[in-house]
Amino acid sequence: MSNMSLSCILLLCLAVASAFAMSPHLWTKLILTHHWPNTFCSMNPCHHPNVEHWTLHGFWPDVGNMCNNTWNFNSTEIEDLLPDMQKSWPDLLKASSAFWKHEWSKHGTCAAKSLALNSQHKYFSKALELYHKLDLDSILKKFDIIPSEEFYKFSQIEQAIEGFYGVKPKIQCVHSFKNDDNQTLGQIEICFNATFSLLDCEHDISFTGTPGFSVCDHNIPIYYPPL
Repeated sequence: MSNMSLSCILLLCLAVASAFAMSPHLWTKLILTHHWPNTFCSMNPCHHPNVEHWTLHGFWPDVGNMCNNTWNFNSTEIEDLLPDMQKSWPDLLKASSAFWKHEWSKHGTCAAKSLALNSQHKYFSKALELYHKLDLDSILKKFDIIPSEEFYKFSQIEQAIEGFYGVKPKIQCVHSFKNDDNQTLGQIEICFNATFSLLDCEHDISFTGTPGFSVCDHNIPIYYPPL
């Protein structure tokens, strides 16, 4: 075998090995996660208990966690975004940026594998852009799904979102062990591909990103709690 052929084989092996080494951090889907503050704050001692709109919980690649432990969060890089962050992506538990630091360290450093998200400013600004484009609050209201003492069928909520956006959301609830007759709406995920086009979310019950939440039971009425 010639030296050139051997070199080509070695290069090919290195490329394959490199691809396998990177595979745990490759992703194909982004999950824009909204949570309903009233439900979240019924489970946690919140600093902001009276937020009246769906807020961002996170912008999560479907693969990878803590992809770069040396890439520290720096709020000065998103200083122009902070007014919108405080309203649309608030830390409900504390009056600090600890929540954003966590989201960047755990998810943003993995999302940054994409050139379109390879800085803190790109990551947070893209999440905010998609959040405002979706405008989940307005869409639910458009279909007369509003926080109230009434109960909704799962199909009402899913069909409203799917009918408007054209893709299936992942709708999550808090399930009461004391009352199996209803469940409380808590979190809604809407998914995008790597080019930020909408696509169906998988109803994977093994991961919700929020303790206490799980995929809503399709057959149990849903409570959408008002303040």
